[in-house]
Amino acid sequence: MDNHKARSLWAHGKKNIIGLMFCIALFCMGFIIHGHIGLYLNLSGFIIVLGGTLGATLLSYRMERLTILIKVLFTSYGKELKTPDDIVEILVDLSVKRRLKGILSLQRDEEETTIVFLRQAIGFMVDGYNQAQLREVLNAEMYFFRMRRDETGRVLKTMADVAPAFGLVGSVVGLIGMLAGVGDSAVIMSTVPIALTSTLYGIVLANFIFLPFLANIRERTVQELMLQKIITEGVIAIAGDLHPRMLERKLKSFLTPSARKGELISLEKIRQKFEVQGEEEGFNGDDIPRTVKKRKPVEKLEPIENREAVEKQLV
Repeated sequence: MDNHKARSLWAHGKKNIIGLMFCIALFCMGFIIHGHIGLYLNLSGFIIVLGGTLGATLLSYRMERLTILIKVLFTSYGKELKTPDDIVEILVDLSVKRRLKGILSLQRDEEETTIVFLRQAIGFMVDGYNQAQLREVLNAEMYFFRMRRDETGRVLKTMADVAPAFGLVGSVVGLIGMLAGVGDSAVIMSTVPIALTSTLYGIVLANFIFLPFLANIRERTVQELMLQKIITEGVIAIAGDLHPRMLERKLKSFLTPSARKGELISLEKIRQKFEVQGEEEGFNGDDIPRTVKKRKPVEKLEPIENREAVEKQLV
């Protein structure tokens, strides 16, 4: 990824952070306008909602699943994905490199690439898998990846479902305390915040924390599946020795119209990346490598001195 794209991703992430902070400020301002924010803070109600939600989740899923959820969330928010046009560019470069140096030269790319799915796909191709086998094994990887992400998303969906219910539990606890303290204003004043804020905490946790996390994981999963689909089609085409220019056109169908502008393959880029000379390695006018065959020198014919005698012999 070049510096321009890196700066674009950083600017995009920075805008998201600024927008999120602005929205949180607006959200909190709604609590402050008609009262003091301390009125909405109640430790007992928060403990009831959070403890009940986590307890129900632990009863529903294994601890390993919760650990995976935390890792997925950290990856989703902390690690930028490569864009589809970056993947297309990598695959076209791999296709050109195979034509220049052979399929075994891709082993080094298998070790260096930071994309796990792409590294696996290159490894399968170097190991000699044919096109049908590559499609089968890569589609299986994509299917089970989707299943694992769906299972992780179900954890957040469960937490979002039970959090408001435990908010009602906190409200019931507060109401019971109020009824038990009838006639004692001190008891009533201490239990009213529990009854009112518990429902608030449950709704906020469900709709401001758990459901947005779930939506982010689903969006991330769709993006990763798109990249995996591009990688699958690209690696299968490379294994079938598809022409790099045709591979470029095929993979560009996955991109948005704005990302299809320009050519991904350039002679200067190939020379710099693979350290070759254009004329010596046989590049044609389309900047695509071709096989160069040396022509045999044409033998010079000796002049015929007696042409009439030769013609009589032929007749």
